[in-house]
Amino acid sequence: MTGKTERTAAAEALGYEQARDELIEVVRRLEAGGTSLEESLALWERGEELAKVCRRWLDGARARLDAALAEEEQEGVRDDEN
Repeated sequence: MTGKTERTAAAEALGYEQARDELIEVVRRLEAGGTSLEESLALWERGEELAKVCRRWLDGARARLDAALAEEEQEGVRDDEN
């Protein structure tokens, strides 16, 4: 695997809280400045990877919540029919 592919795979293995916390640190470092252009670009790329991981976790949580609510609604409709 290449370095970037390994980093992407490692980012995808993170849990939501881990990815969010690392993303916060990346943003803090970018906002603080004092990094070279190359380091800033590497931090930005890492931040993009972490943001995608967080988005996937949140999208998955939303899908699970929507499914649970739809199931609960269906159960309520069946109860009303009886």
